[in-house]
Amino acid sequence: MGITKKIEKLPDVLSELRRLSTRRNLEGMKRFGITGKKILGVSVTDLRNLARRIPKSHKLAGKLWKTGIHEARVLAGIVEEKEKVTEKQMDFWIKGFDSWDIVDQTCLNLFCYHPKALQKAKEWIKRQREYEKRAGFALVAVLAWKDKGPDKKLYGFFKDIKKYATDERKMVKKAVNWALRQIGKRNEASRRKALKIAREIAIIKSKPAHWIAVDAIRELTSDAVIKRLRIKS
Repeated sequence: MGITKKIEKLPDVLSELRRLSTRRNLEGMKRFGITGKKILGVSVTDLRNLARRIPKSHKLAGKLWKTGIHEARVLAGIVEEKEKVTEKQMDFWIKGFDSWDIVDQTCLNLFCYHPKALQKAKEWIKRQREYEKRAGFALVAVLAWKDKGPDKKLYGFFKDIKKYATDERKMVKKAVNWALRQIGKRNEASRRKALKIAREIAIIKSKPAHWIAVDAIRELTSDAVIKRLRIKS
């Protein structure tokens, strides 16, 4: 087998992104509510395969982000050097979020590893812009999934989950729901606490709150989740 050639320069990365783009992917992304001004139409699978050919680089990640190209920004979060990310950079990047997938991918691939991730989540949750607020709750959801620290530090977000459950914006509503469910799936104790909050949200007279509560209760009382947590314990 031949050696896969590494890609280290911005023009070469952009050239590969354009080569991988297809109208079919572009149409599929639009169907899934992926928005943005500069979308090429590259699948997540192709992006991850491409990322394997790109050495980690803080400098290149910054250049990719500045292009404003949708897929380049997703890629930036994958090839960035985690230890070089600053709070200032995180705050700058979230202002450029214009689609739910960039929010989620960046939180999943990069932001969750920052030492101040919990602190940034608390800050962003209070932001007014839809995708910035989503970033706060998405980060909570990712940390609930990945972080192995004490459960208690995540329970503090229940108050915010309940407070913003009435937000009617689709991308906020779904992120609030995601955060609640992920905290509840950490272990049996967390499941019970999350269910309590979900039931409190259920009695709020609000359509978003009703949807969040019903969906969370459905998953957290499912046989699959209960069985998995019993095995885990």
